[in-house]
Amino acid sequence: MLNRRNLLGMFILLATFSTIALADQPYMRAARTNLQQARARLQAALANKGGHRVKAIEHVNNAIGYVNAGIAYDRRHNHAARSLEALNVTPDQPNMQAALELLRSARSNLERATSDKGGYRVRAIDEVNAAIDETKKGIDAGE
Repeated sequence: MLNRRNLLGMFILLATFSTIALADQPYMRAARTNLQQARARLQAALANKGGHRVKAIEHVNNAIGYVNAGIAYDRRHNHAARSLEALNVTPDQPNMQAALELLRSARSNLERATSDKGGYRVRAIDEVNAAIDETKKGIDAGE
């Protein structure tokens, strides 16, 4: 039977594990959030931007997949226990520009994340860089 002392101990234990879980992979989780927000902005852009918007979305989706795989890899291998650029942007590009900034933020978070995550972090960075390139081309296309 549980008494007050046992209940208090269980509560403290659960609170500790919850705090650890929230601190798990902060840069990777932040990068995933940035990528999800960038994808939403790319999807909200009105025109196809010469096909570059769709390609950027594909790269973002790939990057999200790699970020998720990297987080899972790091958890399995217990690594967590260790430790606006001048663009000539027209006013009709707010979603593309916002996506570009979110992608840059995602890249920054991925670069600051610890360890290699089984190679997935690097793959995510490559996909983010490709998404950045496609987004820039879409901005330049302006269609």
